[in-house]
Amino acid sequence: MAHEVPPLPYDYAALEPHIDATTMHLHHDKHHQAYVNNLNAAIEKHPDLAKRSAEDLLRNLDSVPEDVRTTVRNNGGGHVNHTMFWNLMKPNGGGAPTGKIGAQITKDFGSFDDFKKQFNEAATKQFGSGWGWLVYEGGKLKIVTTPNQDNPLSQGLYPVLGNDVWEHAYYLKYQNRRADYLAAWWNTVNWDEVNKRFEQAAK
Repeated sequence: MAHEVPPLPYDYAALEPHIDATTMHLHHDKHHQAYVNNLNAAIEKHPDLAKRSAEDLLRNLDSVPEDVRTTVRNNGGGHVNHTMFWNLMKPNGGGAPTGKIGAQITKDFGSFDDFKKQFNEAATKQFGSGWGWLVYEGGKLKIVTTPNQDNPLSQGLYPVLGNDVWEHAYYLKYQNRRADYLAAWWNTVNWDEVNKRFEQAAK
């Protein structure tokens, strides 16, 4: 089965005023679709790869044939990252984290505000295109960043939360003000989904 872009779980304008509808249209329909098209084209050259999930390909990049490895890394990463990203947001999201993730954030960072500050700093400083992540490792949450569409799965880490800091994610509305986008993005976070991912990571 070829990989497909999942439908957006809400209306394109549902995250206004924090993320504008035009950005969501371009980001979901054009950028995510391009990653999927490129991933499928790479897999066509090695049909045995079609049996594996995109996540599995990223976890085991060394087992992907060398002639398509970079394409799978970049575009498989783009597909997995964005599939997760749409679900990590919801209309009327945000607020303080609830449930187990809320308790773990307080334990590992002192408070939600301290965590947010550290996360925003790390994501603001990510040079060029990339992602800011919250991962769970060794019983502890930590903040990491990756360039391009690299996913922490490739480093043996499970992403609990991630934010896209490619310019295409924010430039129409925020121009060069990445920090303003990061601050606004917290108003969209779907903590129910983050809790699900945290439970998965804890396993």
